[in-house]
Amino acid sequence: MGESEQARRPLLVANQEDPHYHQSSNGGVDRNSSATGFLVFSTIVAATCSFTSGYCIGYSSPAEYGVLADLSLSLAEYSVFGSMLAVGGIVGALMSGKTADYFGHRTTMWIINVFFILGWLAIAFTKVSWLLDLGRLLQGIGIALTSYVGNIFIAEITPKNLRGGLMTFNPWMTGSGVAIVYLIGSVVKWRGLALIGSIPCLLQILCLFFIPESPRWLVKNGREKEFEGVLQRLRGKKADISPEAAEIKEYAEFIQLLSENKILDLFQKKYARPIIVAVGLMALTQFSGLPGYTFYMTNLFVLAGVSSKPGYVTLAIVKILSTTMAIFLIDKFGRRTLLMVSAAGTCLGSLLTGFSLSLQQDHHYWISSLALMGVSVYFISFNLGISGIPWIIVSEIFPVNVKGSAGSLCNLIYWFSSWVVSYTFNFLLEWSSTGTFIIFAGVSVFGFLFTVMLVPETKGRSLEEIQASVTNVLH
Repeated sequence: MGESEQARRPLLVANQEDPHYHQSSNGGVDRNSSATGFLVFSTIVAATCSFTSGYCIGYSSPAEYGVLADLSLSLAEYSVFGSMLAVGGIVGALMSGKTADYFGHRTTMWIINVFFILGWLAIAFTKVSWLLDLGRLLQGIGIALTSYVGNIFIAEITPKNLRGGLMTFNPWMTGSGVAIVYLIGSVVKWRGLALIGSIPCLLQILCLFFIPESPRWLVKNGREKEFEGVLQRLRGKKADISPEAAEIKEYAEFIQLLSENKILDLFQKKYARPIIVAVGLMALTQFSGLPGYTFYMTNLFVLAGVSSKPGYVTLAIVKILSTTMAIFLIDKFGRRTLLMVSAAGTCLGSLLTGFSLSLQQDHHYWISSLALMGVSVYFISFNLGISGIPWIIVSEIFPVNVKGSAGSLCNLIYWFSSWVVSYTFNFLLEWSSTGTFIIFAGVSVFGFLFTVMLVPETKGRSLEEIQASVTNVLH
């Protein structure tokens, strides 16, 4: 059987003779659950970290010329500032899994907001470039922790039939954060823009008092009574949680026997497929061009002859609409299908952008319109799939005993890739603006083929089913 055919197959056909398979007489683990108010509230609060992450990611674009003028930075120094977000991401990646495993997901979200607030204050009040870079570094640490904890938390509190849709709140909030900073940045100077970025952090710190810890984390840490109470609140007072609770406990007990919690333990044959899938998807998100598009959009607008204010307004609308569409499409069409559509679309967007830049010497109005169209096609396509689905899949395919180490590894790959693109982007543009986007288009083609051949469909299955099938730990 070919790899692509294998990838399209359901990840697990339940074996009722397997001693680890559990199903109640009334449908058990296969029953669908409804979205309770408490579940939706907890999801929105957790996803607020992603909004701040998006605001941080998009900040360097509208702030670019103000920072360059006020602090007298060179383009190379500003490239360092932009790339420091990725350096912080690498630091945060190394600590993300273990931090969440030790402190719990909710406490880690408090820690994340401390990094964000300190970062914004450093940027807002700086008079020297090193403090500007330090603020960006702290934000990168917060974003890396968010990339892991936000997705894992939402994956672990939601039932399987709602998981895909609710997890798209994270990329939706990230896209909204980028859109908002683009809009505000078109009328507010860079120091004020930084101070505004701390407001959602303060709001989330307060709201975190009213959401629970992840039920799966509670089970892993032996807090079973608290686990059942939290799960009941998330599913509703009248919901029968016994089948789901039994499945979670049974799988957690079994997986604890494996006692693998070091990053080197990931490099075993049974984890080969999830590691390849996770690392490939993490690299795709960055090498398809996102840091270049997002961090240095003002520079790109100048090269393309696009007026910044209408350009940013257009992209803000595009980002909000496309991330909203993803929420409704992911559980209808599945992760794998949207990833393929997304990769094909980002390829087209990069080709249109590169082609328009090659014609700039002609100075025709339609060429700048073509450039804006190419950038818009890129962001629409990216937000439909590559933006959030890789993190959803990563949060689904690793068992709880290696999830911390796997999260750190994926975060590390993600942020190293981000640093490479964000630091080299301006230099690549000087080499060849058209060639830069052809490279991005080529990476998108590779991502499409990679998805067809290796990425599994995880829609509509419990985390325990997915992980058992991908790693074959139960068979």
